[in-house]
Amino acid sequence: MRLERMGLKIIGMKMLHPDPKFVEKHYLTTDKELTIIGERTLQDCEENDIDVVENVGTTDPVEIGRQVWNWNVGFLSSGPVAALVFEGPSAISNIRMQVGHALPVKSAPGTIRGDFGLDSSIGANSRKRTIYNLVHASGNKSDAEREIKLWFKEEELLDYRRVHEDLYSY
Repeated sequence: MRLERMGLKIIGMKMLHPDPKFVEKHYLTTDKELTIIGERTLQDCEENDIDVVENVGTTDPVEIGRQVWNWNVGFLSSGPVAALVFEGPSAISNIRMQVGHALPVKSAPGTIRGDFGLDSSIGANSRKRTIYNLVHASGNKSDAEREIKLWFKEEELLDYRRVHEDLYSY
């Protein structure tokens, strides 16, 4: 796996089908977070010449953020999820670099989303749904800590050494 080749190791892994109530805990719903989501959607609509009112019904960033939040909850709870926890040097920034931009069309070739992402904001907004993304990566350390505690029990995270850890010091 490309993340393991970067020196990261999997310390937690499971497959589950999360229900919407569980998924609601994954996504933050503060007005600040909803505004950020809404503003990104407004910017994306403007960049792609999409009529935001026609497609999402409003120009209010918080209201748009709440719609996108609901779409995200529906998508993440629509099928099985493979949840993984990685550990290693600069894990968050390295994973985000390998995952690529949240919009597959803006992801560089060689990233997971750039190589395998097929969806676009144009398709998603016109169908009033979230962008069907392949992978999630925590945005920062506090998000990672919160998400790991949500998805994994302490005893589900393993502490072990891989062979390469004895070859290199971090």
